[in-house]
Amino acid sequence: MNTQSAPSPQFYLTAPAACPYLSGETERKVFTHLVGPRAADMNDLLTQGGFRRSQNIAYRPACEACRACISVRILAQEFEPARSMRRIMANNADLVGTETPAQPSAEQYTLFRSYLDDRHQKGGMSDMSSLDYAVMVEDTHVNTRVIEYRIRQEGAGLHGGNKGELVACALSDFMGDGLSMVYSFFNPRYERRSLGTFMILDHIRRAKVLGLPHIYLGYWVKGSRKMDYKTRFQPQEHLMASGWERFDPSRPNPLDH
Repeated sequence: MNTQSAPSPQFYLTAPAACPYLSGETERKVFTHLVGPRAADMNDLLTQGGFRRSQNIAYRPACEACRACISVRILAQEFEPARSMRRIMANNADLVGTETPAQPSAEQYTLFRSYLDDRHQKGGMSDMSSLDYAVMVEDTHVNTRVIEYRIRQEGAGLHGGNKGELVACALSDFMGDGLSMVYSFFNPRYERRSLGTFMILDHIRRAKVLGLPHIYLGYWVKGSRKMDYKTRFQPQEHLMASGWERFDPSRPNPLDH
């Protein structure tokens, strides 16, 4: 009988680089590869430990002098939308969200490109080609889906028999304890729809239907305005030194002291 255990994942540390969120700060990441038959289980475990997935790599910040990046997860089963969020849901009642396999399309890339050109012209993803996008979607060894959001065509029925205009997409991992939103993008022309918020609300709805407790939103960076939206979805937990703790927006952040 073979009693040899499966090899443990190997972790690596990146070289220092300029922080994309806080001016004047330097970032480093610890990362490992998510490949093979244990990739899905490992992704669940690492996500619960504050890691994020990008293609077949799981990573988390390992900065020497800064702890501003905090992992956030929404408590989906307890969530009740605020009035403004209910308004957003009503404004997007004509959208149909359809789960598809993690396969890229030219239509998705066109939407992705317009989103980057409007919102992230100077970001690290700004020069991504259609091939780069395909790799971002396809290079996964876990249960990843693309959720496409389309405007329902008149006469198409509740499930959108005919494909309407694609206005938003979310690349999401379906895990044992929740959904992890890896990346999402939308048509910037529909600013009044608040599609970014709507996609999070829709993921919360999906988690409730599936009986899953969490929506993982990645990192909240205190002091980064582009990350402020993540704390609007209450209740939520933040991963601190002692483990996941319920976040109280009125309580001072211990990292400030």
